[in-house]
Amino acid sequence: MSIRTHLAAAVLAVAVAPVVFGAETGSAQAGAEKVMVCMACHGMNGNSTNPEWPTLAGQNAAYISKQLELFKEGKRTNALMSPMALALSTQDMADIGAYYAQQTPTGQEAAPSPHPGAGQALYRGGDTQRGIPACMACHGPTGHGNPAAGYPALRTQHAVYTTKQLNDYAGQNRYRDAAGKIETTPTSSMMVTIAQRLTPEEVSNVATYIQGMR
Repeated sequence: MSIRTHLAAAVLAVAVAPVVFGAETGSAQAGAEKVMVCMACHGMNGNSTNPEWPTLAGQNAAYISKQLELFKEGKRTNALMSPMALALSTQDMADIGAYYAQQTPTGQEAAPSPHPGAGQALYRGGDTQRGIPACMACHGPTGHGNPAAGYPALRTQHAVYTTKQLNDYAGQNRYRDAAGKIETTPTSSMMVTIAQRLTPEEVSNVATYIQGMR
């Protein structure tokens, strides 16, 4: 069975299962009320119009819940998100994740690039000589992610936001507490290694390609 078939099977298996985070089952209906404050930055139904703030529509529930937990615990810090997460319970996080997982990303065109096709080649094929795996091995051939493994959906994400996250991984700044201590997650070490092997041009190319994915 091919890698693509394995990934599709994993995503399908999770898609038909209840949305569970920790011991809590998320309710999209309850989440619809709890995300009202989120819309100011993340847009209507999770489709952000500001390239510096991520689109959350269609993101898998477990990933959203986990990131909110990390913000609340101070293992990931952001001037806007950290105080927001402090007020959330585990149930709130599960409900918010369930809501956004059921929304549809509106999609964007790929940002202009001086090297058309380079981002797609890296996303789909990686660079074996430099130990850079294909992005689709974890995030799926169409960028839908792998909820079972905790890998986020990437499709239609703003190139500006993706570029910042890859640069933060490279500098080990994505998961760092207020005192400057570097925190780790089950996937952060892998992403740090990959991001550090990418050139600035490659970061831009792959981020541009991801923005145009459907």
